[in-house]
Amino acid sequence: MINPQYFYDTLLNKGIDFYCGVPDSLLKDFCAYITDNVEEKKHFITANEGAAIGLASGYNIATGRYPLVYMQNSGIGNAVNPLLSLADQMVYSIPMVLLIGWRGEPGVKDEPQHIKQGAVTLDLLRVMGIEYVILSENQEEVAKQVDDCVKYISSQRAPFAFVVKKQTFDNYRLKSKVENSYAISREDAVRFVASKVEKDDLIIATTGMISRELYEYRERNGQGHQQDFLMVGSMGHASQIALGIALQKNDRRVFCFDGDGAILMHMGSLSTVGCYAPSNYIHIVFNNGAHDSVGGQPTVAFDIDLVKIAAACGYKNTYSISNHENLEKVFQTCLNEDGPIFIEIKVSKGARADLGRPKTSALENKKTFETNINSND
Repeated sequence: MINPQYFYDTLLNKGIDFYCGVPDSLLKDFCAYITDNVEEKKHFITANEGAAIGLASGYNIATGRYPLVYMQNSGIGNAVNPLLSLADQMVYSIPMVLLIGWRGEPGVKDEPQHIKQGAVTLDLLRVMGIEYVILSENQEEVAKQVDDCVKYISSQRAPFAFVVKKQTFDNYRLKSKVENSYAISREDAVRFVASKVEKDDLIIATTGMISRELYEYRERNGQGHQQDFLMVGSMGHASQIALGIALQKNDRRVFCFDGDGAILMHMGSLSTVGCYAPSNYIHIVFNNGAHDSVGGQPTVAFDIDLVKIAAACGYKNTYSISNHENLEKVFQTCLNEDGPIFIEIKVSKGARADLGRPKTSALENKKTFETNINSND
């Protein structure tokens, strides 16, 4: 394994001291180290991976120095456009280092949403013409790899990628954790809202802990899962899946269970919901100010006013809740209002250590959900 400090020092010795990106579980130890040890003006957690490529490009243009962009391989999709139409040698020729967590590596057990992405990760890099190497677990070899990387980006003026396998980095525990004092846990909030959903209502639940907590709520109460579309990928797109369903099934009330990191990733989607304004749409953001499932790195969701943004985008009714009493009050009101409705529930960080995962496959979940939503046709 690589000591995160060793990797950081090796990069720093080559003049690489600017970092940005979206946290990933395979990179969480290194991300935690730079969060604790890099000054704020040189480390930025971005809304999505494409934005990180843009930010890194601006840094290079302004300083001539080499930035590092970190991401999970699922985020390559968000980064393709700026990598090919901005950083590529045939356009602006911008050198940078990419650090990519390899979820779904062939032959390594992983979650279903990562299998396809993992199988094609190296092929994607090759097709895009991005030179890469699989980051070694040997520290002496890492030093040579970093040296080769810097020589390449310096001479070719192009991005270079380190692909990171599971358990490449040694453990590092984040010291500068951003805690909050909100009284409601996310799981309690998920359970409360799910208890208010009626039998003909539908839920689109974003990827990560929220879908898992909703699944366990149903299991504990002996309920089926036919009302719930449990996302296991496509971070940031839950609101548009919910919108697509709400517009076609206007006789069914549709809830979108979203997270703060997910909504920030593609926040422009709020304007689409507001523009088409389905009256049967309720958008709930469980906001804990963190990328909770990939290491607890902070988001900027507590530093901006999501409710005002949603209202400006055209949501008819908007609410922000931070305690149990107001949670009850809001739901007594909002379930009798026309949508689109936006509800921010500010919740505490963290999840149960024994939080399970759905026992059904993604395809099985979709088929059950489809049968339900088409049962009245």
